[in-house]
Amino acid sequence: MASSNQRLNRRFSVAPMIDVTDRHYRFLARQLSQHALLFTEMISTGAILNGDQEYLLSYANVEHPVVLQLGGSNTQELEQCARIGADYGYDEINLNVGCPSDKVQNNMIGACLMAHPQLVSDCMSAMIETVDIPVTIKHRIGIDDVDSYDVLARFVDQVSQSGCDTFIVHARNAILKGLSPKQNREIPPLQYDKVYRLKADFPDLEIVINGGIDNLDACKQHLQHVDGVMLGRAAYHNSALLTQVDQQLFASHVPVTERKTAALAYFSYMQQQHEQGTSLHHMSGHIMGLFQGIPGARALRRHISDNIHGTHANIQVMYDALDLVELAPTPTIEIDNPQ
Repeated sequence: MASSNQRLNRRFSVAPMIDVTDRHYRFLARQLSQHALLFTEMISTGAILNGDQEYLLSYANVEHPVVLQLGGSNTQELEQCARIGADYGYDEINLNVGCPSDKVQNNMIGACLMAHPQLVSDCMSAMIETVDIPVTIKHRIGIDDVDSYDVLARFVDQVSQSGCDTFIVHARNAILKGLSPKQNREIPPLQYDKVYRLKADFPDLEIVINGGIDNLDACKQHLQHVDGVMLGRAAYHNSALLTQVDQQLFASHVPVTERKTAALAYFSYMQQQHEQGTSLHHMSGHIMGLFQGIPGARALRRHISDNIHGTHANIQVMYDALDLVELAPTPTIEIDNPQ
């Protein structure tokens, strides 16, 4: 079964994060990196089929390339939602087989599906046969106390029979009982070696590594072993690192985006969205990580938090907050005149 997954560059991507990677954050992230692959939050098939599709799935064209991540386990529903996502113009469909929360487990969504590899393979087949855009999977290395590379390898092998050839692997087990989603991102030990081994054992598959990666030097190290890296919280809490992605990981010669330039573009976007009915405070939080480590960043965050929620708040709050940040001027690079 042929797959077209390889046409997207997955060398670096920003992980799907619930309550984080909404379309507003993705707009800002795209100001910082032109090459990073961006993901929606996980959206359940039930929400898409029974809810407000325009609210859930609309996005700005500038976000491309952007991936729709689905949560579900019913092949017919996933097939329908994949088709809807393709009709909306998403560049890829991704199935979540990694979320450990109790809520999604009860609906047979997320990491619990790793115990049902044939069902996952059937779900992937249904979507791959329905759309002509890539269909990929994001999963853990195991669940609960099943800590066996052989089990992981059998899962990947079986799912690959569906035609899926891109596996995004969070290098931790998911503990389905007793740990919160936050604890599941921190407590189970990272086992990068298992992800590296997957690439060695399945050289024809595209393997992307995720989990605990928080800087671009670490990305470069991982890229010596796998095809791509995915960052999550680090790309949000210190989003300025995205300004270096194109140059350091994609060999782009385009100048690094200035933080202030990106912020001003985002403020203009916020105003447009606000005029269409989106509250400013719903969008303002995404700017908080952009100035991490810069003098005045704490004052910026405090000013926004204290002033953006009132009924009379307007976009000037954001501009006033930006004035509190002490941005160093871009250094001038002197080039010798040729003799």
